[in-house]
Amino acid sequence: MKILNRKNLCPKEDRFRFFSSKRSLAVLGGLIVFLVFHAGEVFASGAAASGEVSDILIGLVIIILAAKLGGDLFERVNQPAVLGELVFGIILGNLTLVGFDGVEHFKTSLTLEILSELGIIILLFQVGLESSVKEMLNVGATSLLVALVGVVVPFFLGWGVSAWLMPDANIFTHIFIGATLTATSVGITARVLKDIHKSNTREAKIILGAAIIDDVMGLIILAIVTGVIGAANQGTELSSLAIFLVVAKAIGFVFGALLIGTYLTPRIFIVGRKFKVSGMLLSLALLICFLLSWAASQLGLAPIVGAFAAGLLMEEIHYKNVPSFGDNTIDDLIEPIAIFLVPIFFIRMGMIVDLKVFGDMNVIYMAAALTVVAFIGKQVCGLVVFDKSLNRTAIGLGMVPRGEVGLIFAGIGAGLVLNGVPVIEPGVYSAVVIMVIVTTLVTPPALKWSLTKNDPDEKIRASEEGLNSQATP
Repeated sequence: MKILNRKNLCPKEDRFRFFSSKRSLAVLGGLIVFLVFHAGEVFASGAAASGEVSDILIGLVIIILAAKLGGDLFERVNQPAVLGELVFGIILGNLTLVGFDGVEHFKTSLTLEILSELGIIILLFQVGLESSVKEMLNVGATSLLVALVGVVVPFFLGWGVSAWLMPDANIFTHIFIGATLTATSVGITARVLKDIHKSNTREAKIILGAAIIDDVMGLIILAIVTGVIGAANQGTELSSLAIFLVVAKAIGFVFGALLIGTYLTPRIFIVGRKFKVSGMLLSLALLICFLLSWAASQLGLAPIVGAFAAGLLMEEIHYKNVPSFGDNTIDDLIEPIAIFLVPIFFIRMGMIVDLKVFGDMNVIYMAAALTVVAFIGKQVCGLVVFDKSLNRTAIGLGMVPRGEVGLIFAGIGAGLVLNGVPVIEPGVYSAVVIMVIVTTLVTPPALKWSLTKNDPDEKIRASEEGLNSQATP
């Protein structure tokens, strides 16, 4: 007879089950509430001054806890963690609606803002790491055509909606909203395709290839608009020649960085091999990332343009099988840094959203109109796929989610000022965020349905998963 003891009654895997239970989530939620109100009491009493280390530390504790709790809750319902981070940021940023302003100073903290900016640079560096110049050149004519339509149509639809609903707004506002709609979240679509075992289909290759090109073209548009706004703020005459120079500078930087970097990067790693100090691979990667980000900013472009270009240059062939670099890839080494910094960006992006503006019906109309044209603009992509054997609906749906890329564009627009007026005002920014959330939430189930509705293998797989779930106690 088997003797029962504490270990038998509570096996190791069961003892850890608590940490993934609803009770543990409630405990984390309660901890966040306690810390938020404690931070509010400290600042209300004047015991801490803005900018002190204690201020930043409690801010990081609250932000990281909120990001992980929000991300976990959304992943439990098969949604991207980034949406949970965004939603919890919105909650933190709108506690004033219930009479609490203890975390309002997080919005204006210079240190948290810098950490947030570093987070977005690391994120775009990661996006660049997930692709390569060779992949971009080999995606084929179909992906290129899908990408071109996926940029041009949403751009002008977004511009048109903005000009229609906000006729008095600056032309750069219209352009920036159009640029935001050009984005496609490679990460979210890639995750869905992987989860439904469709990553190797022709549709998947077209979607991912087009999404990569979309991001490059979107970043070029972002760089152009940012450069034009910078020139306008300096009082430069915006002649046709000036605009052409900004366009040439943006395109020249992206392709120049790739051409020069393709030649220099292998040689930089060759020099790096001679160093015996630990952490040299990560250090070289960060040096190149930050150097190109700085170079982009010096040219009046967004630093993320340089970060993305740096990621494209980091191919494993430059550093694999080098004993002094170890066995890890740059993706592996950069991941812990991203886990820390990237959620800070999305929490702060959520905190900028002002829920009070949704009392204005114009904001509701803007959010609804942007969401509709966001779907239409990308769904048109499928129409240019002339091979009728392909699932054109799925290709269009795969291009729909704006995700983190759309938020990045909107966040940069919210931070730009032209003649003392924000290019993206709070109400418009909130409408854009709603569009991003809706397109990101709806796409995963819609794409899964489109790709698996007539797939017998998927039906067998779903049946087996159902039987397994019933058999599991």
